[in-house]
Formats: sequence, structure tokens, C-alpha cells
Amino acid sequence: MELTRTLCGWMTALMISLVAIVAPGPAQADSLASFLTELTPADLYPGADAFGPIRADVPVAPILRGGDTVAYAFLTSDFVGTTGYSGKPIHVVAGIDTEAVLTGVKLVKHSEPIVLIGIPNSKMVNLTESYTGLDLKAEAATGGEAHDLDIISGATVTIMIIDDSLVRGGIKVARALGLGGLAPNLATGPTRAVDMAQRETSDWHSMAGDGTTRRMTLDIGQINAAFEATGDRRAIRRRERGAADGTYIDMHVALVSVPAIGLSLLGEAEYQNLTDWLEEGEEAILVLGRGVYSFKGSGYVRGGIFDRIQLIQGDNSVRFFDKQQRRLGALATPDSPSFSELDIFKIPANAGFDPTEPFRLQLLAQRVVGAIDKTFLTFDLGYKLPEHYLLPLAAAPVVVDSATDEAAAKSALWQRIWRDKQIEIAVLGVMLLVLTGVFFFQVQATRNARAFYWFRIGYLSFTLVFLGWYANAQLSVVNLMALAASLRSGFTWDAFLMDPLVFIQWFSIAAALLFWGRGAYCGWLCPFGALQELTNRLARALKVPQWTLPWGLHERLWPLKYMIFLGLFGLSMVSMPLAETYAEIEPF
Repeated sequence: MELTRTLCGWMTALMISLVAIVAPGPAQADSLASFLTELTPADLYPGADAFGPIRADVPVAPILRGGDTVAYAFLTSDFVGTTGYSGKPIHVVAGIDTEAVLTGVKLVKHSEPIVLIGIPNSKMVNLTESYTGLDLKAEAATGGEAHDLDIISGATVTIMIIDDSLVRGGIKVARALGLGGLAPNLATGPTRAVDMAQRETSDWHSMAGDGTTRRMTLDIGQINAAFEATGDRRAIRRRERGAADGTYIDMHVALVSVPAIGLSLLGEAEYQNLTDWLEEGEEAILVLGRGVYSFKGSGYVRGGIFDRIQLIQGDNSVRFFDKQQRRLGALATPDSPSFSELDIFKIPANAGFDPTEPFRLQLLAQRVVGAIDKTFLTFDLGYKLPEHYLLPLAAAPVVVDSATDEAAAKSALWQRIWRDKQIEIAVLGVMLLVLTGVFFFQVQATRNARAFYWFRIGYLSFTLVFLGWYANAQLSVVNLMALAASLRSGFTWDAFLMDPLVFIQWFSIAAALLFWGRGAYCGWLCPFGALQELTNRLARALKVPQWTLPWGLHERLWPLKYMIFLGLFGLSMVSMPLAETYAEIEPF
């Protein structure tokens, strides 16, 4: 009876969810004009009392004080790509004064699902507003590196997008308006073009020697010293294990969309596949890596954004999504070293990337400093295409003004993540194996009531500490919302294999429902349920008064959790920000 009722409840929720998946959402018309109605001028410049009309040439609105223009308001998504995990833009409105300093910053709208997993919206709002006072002149001079990047653990990509949109977008506004002495980037003098006719191949050592491939190497001693220099005691205590001269990361990059380079490193067949993959105006880089640290990482379950690397060229930056990435099986150069990671990343045509100009690949090195907290450092690998791959061309000056690519996709790196989490997967496997044995041999397991009691207390404690606090693998309605989003945009297993512990638990639940109903998970593997039971037993031991819910009332309240689930699911289909308002309600 319990199994039938559980299955019926889940099937009802799934059927209604599938109906909701195909329901179209309301059209949104987000613009600077619409967001300014929700803000006051003083939000973006202290003492300001009015907004002027939005300019026709540049989408900015003058901020007025006593009738005089003291700053300009702009919407970041008007100038740079701000697409987040949700596949929708993260909208930030900022004020910038005549000295190219941000005078006020407001996070006005976003649809990021990270709020649904325990990160309060207020934390993101406060961090965004902390960019007030940022001097964009210094950022333009240093390529956006004049400030420290403050990351919220669990929201790395979201914060990086907000940071990028304010820095890069702000610099674009300053250049367009001539603020702080900044002027539009002009291509002056003769420009260069890639020699597409050159197809002569080279070996690895020749390319490494002439700069065709560029390299950045960090050993374990260097990364430990870098974190020690930050003064963060939490990071210092969590030193990277291994010999000081052991390889932390050995990362190489090459511009393989250049024919001679692509043919040398990829081989004729793979280079042909690359050219078939690239559209007109697109470029591609090959990134190689080995060592204990992966440049791809595994911290992105939704959105498929590679949060550990980004390409920066001048005022533009490019972050890569899984649809812009392909794995390479092996290098075509027989004298090349071996690498554990070989990946090709596509640079979109509208990213403002010039293959003849220098660029840098920025690596975000992270260190876990707590159960859910991390600290970060950045390292740059510079690259400039050698002269012998270029042809001189005469051209008139043109204004360089293009936004970064806006694309959202699912992740395609689950195999790497599973390898990185072999220990955690093995521990969960042992937990499931032990629990399966207990359920199949219930009579024998419960023969000694006292021994079974302490076994259960120990198991629940391990569930709470390992699955809940350490691995952060609590199943949630957010997983079902992610399933719905995947079905709406094109289902693939890869998105759900990104978190192996969550995937294994969902799979085990499906199997356990056939034998024992929902009791296997809810009674043993749910960290929140374990916390409830352990605290209840502690309360009983401390003689805290107890109140037992009448069974009849329990039966009537039982459907409520499914109603709450469907309500949350429906809200997420209509408006993710509205769903975030009610995110603290967890029906299961």
C-alpha cells in the first residue's frame, strides 16, 4: 500500500511536470528603461535626483543632480554577454561618473538556480553592490585585473559573470563616452591577417621553441606559496599534498584554427573535423593539461560553463560552454609529451576576438577551505601568434566594439568528474551495499534490537556528515527542476551525470522503490531526515516534551508536499526569481 501510494504520488507529480514543461513562459522585455523605473537616481549616484532620457547613440541614461549630468546609468547586458547557468542574462544596472568610476551598482534581475540550493539572494546582491567605487581606468590599464575577485562558494560562474559584465561592460561605456580619458579602441596602422595558405607542418619541439605553443607550469610548492601569500589562514592550513616539485598543473595552449598549427597538432583528419565544426569567423584554441589540478574542473552542474578558464583579449573576455568544446584523443606530433586533458575550445565569431593580437588564457585555481567554502587565485598564460603565421594587410581604422558570446549549454565532462570523485563514489557504494544487505536480511539484522539501534544511529550520523555536510549531496526538488529544464532544451544524460553522488542516489531510489518503497532513502540516506531523527532522539534523551501528530491529520496533510512541489515547479516555469522567493520550502 505504501509503495503504491508513493509511486502514484511520484507519477502524478511527473505527469503534471511534463505538462508544465511544454507550457510557454510569458514574454519578457528587459531593458534599461524598464529597470530604471524600479530604481531611484540616488541608488546609482549619491544625491542624484533624476534620470535623463536614454541616448540614441549609446544605450545609457544621464544621471542628474540639480539638472546637471553627474554620471551615466547603463545595463551590463547591453554591452557584454551576461548569460548565466539558467540560460538567461544576469541584469545589473550601474552608474559611472566622468572619471570612469562606478558610483552605484544594483543587481536588478537574474534567473540563476543557485539560490534554490541555499545561497541567499541577499548575499549576491551585497556582493554586486560592493563594486561601487571600482576605478575602470585602472581596470582598462591592467586588462581587468586591478581588483580582487570575491567569489561566493557554490556560485563561482555567476559571480564571475557579474564581475566580467561590470568590468568589461563598464570599460566599453567609458570608452564610448570618453570618460576618465578612455577612448574607443582603434585599429591604427596596418593590421595583420593569418596566412591561411600556409600548411607546412612542424614537430612539437619546434613549435614549443618558436612560441606556436605556449606553456604555464605550476608545481605544488609554488601553488602552496601563492596561497600562503594571500594570508588566508584557512587556505594555508589546507596545503596541496605532494612533493614540492610535483606538478600542480602543466597547461599549454595553441591557436589551432590556424591551418599550419592545426595540421601539425591535430593531424589532417582531425583538422578537417575542426574546420567542418567551425562556422565563418570562428576561431579555436587547443588547451592541454596534466597534473593534479584540472583546468576544466567539475563545479558546474547546471549551465555547462567551464568556470576555471576564460580567454581575455583587451576589453573582451570569452567563457566557454560545452557546445564550444570538443575532446581530442591524441596529438599528431609523435615527439609531444603525454597529457591527461586535451580539449579544443571554439571562440564565437561575435566575441570580438582577433587571432593576430595577443591574448591570455586565465586559470582560476581554487582551494577548498571548509565544508562548502573555497578560496581562489588567478594565473595567466599569455599567447601571441608568431609572425611567420601572419600576412600584412592595409586596412582603414575600425572601432573594435563587440560583445562576448551569449550561449548556454549542458555540461559534457562527467567522465572526468567521476574520476575525480572515485573515493566519494566508493564510499557511497559501500553505504548502499551495506544498506541493501540490511534490507534483504531484515530479520537477521534486527535480531539484536540494541545492536541494531546503535548501527542505525551510526549509519544516520555518517549519512548526515558525509552526504550532507561533506559531499553536499542532498537530493532536492531542484534536481527535478533541472530535469525539466533539460527536457525543455534537449535532454542528455550528461547533465545529470555531472554530480555522480546525486545521480547514484536517484538511481538507487528508483531501484529501491520496486522493493521497499521510499523508506530506503527517506529513512536512511536523506541527510535532512537523518538530522531530524538524530535531533529528535537527542531531544527525547534530554526529556524535551514531545507532541505526536494524530494519524488522521497526518493522512490529510500527506498530499500537501506534492501540492507544494507542483507549486514550486510551476513558479520556476513562469519565473525563476519568483521561485527563488519561495526556495526555502522543501516539500520532501
